[in-house]
Amino acid sequence: MYRFLLTPRWWGINLFVVLAIPFCVFMGTWQLGRFEDRVQTHDAAEKQPAPGTRAAKPIDDLLPVDTVTSGRPATATGRYADQFLVPGRELDDKSGFYVLNMLRTDSGKALPVVRGWLPGKPGQTAVPAAPTGEVTVTGDLQASENAGTPGVDTAGGLPDGQLGMISAATLVNLVPYDVYDAWVTVQDTGSSSALRPVPAAVPEGTGLDLKAFQNLGYTGEWFVFAGFVLFMWFRLVRREAEGARDLKLGLVEGADADANARTEADTDEAGTEADTDTVPADPSDPSDSDVSAGTA
Repeated sequence: MYRFLLTPRWWGINLFVVLAIPFCVFMGTWQLGRFEDRVQTHDAAEKQPAPGTRAAKPIDDLLPVDTVTSGRPATATGRYADQFLVPGRELDDKSGFYVLNMLRTDSGKALPVVRGWLPGKPGQTAVPAAPTGEVTVTGDLQASENAGTPGVDTAGGLPDGQLGMISAATLVNLVPYDVYDAWVTVQDTGSSSALRPVPAAVPEGTGLDLKAFQNLGYTGEWFVFAGFVLFMWFRLVRREAEGARDLKLGLVEGADADANARTEADTDEAGTEADTDTVPADPSDPSDSDVSAGTA
């Protein structure tokens, strides 16, 4: 009854099922692993001490920025150089901008330093001048921003002196020196300064945000796909087996009707061919009369 499984058509169906189910299980397991990784990094971030309670380290000792070093206090010594204003940044639900200065270190590379936040728009609010001479800066380490970072302006067209994204890839096109692939946000802006400190952001991929629960949802979808493929295969096999059984027992009316119709058509066709081959003589034909007379 199940010999149809060995036919070429079913070989293709079986091959698809054999490949699809492991693939769906693999993808579901991978998405579940990503969700578990996010949960673990979130728990690890929650257990880390507050940034202000940790000892500051030189910037070079904390690079590259990862989920462990992000938010750690970093120190660097140098002189402030170019200044940029980063518009469209919110703090405590108020719109404003960051004040960013490039700190030229002794190594020749510059570290982007966010000295603080100011309300309003660039050009309409007075910006406190950066300290002169050699300074040692301590700030919370942050990874370079990307297009998905909240507040980033990727449209371009900003006036000179303004910056849409704090990243080395953007700054190297604006300054004539090398730039660290990281930045720091200063938490001690001074009691007399109008600048407000910018809190360090949580490292990407460490929070139980929407993306984390998307991974969990994708896990369920892939496992559902695997079950659906298996269910459809069993359903097709059952339907094919029932059809073969009914045909063998003669329970399929459509098959009998088609057989009778084909038989009648063959009979009519055979009769038509016989009539064409045997044509009776016409008694009114003169030629036949002459032949009969001659014979008599």
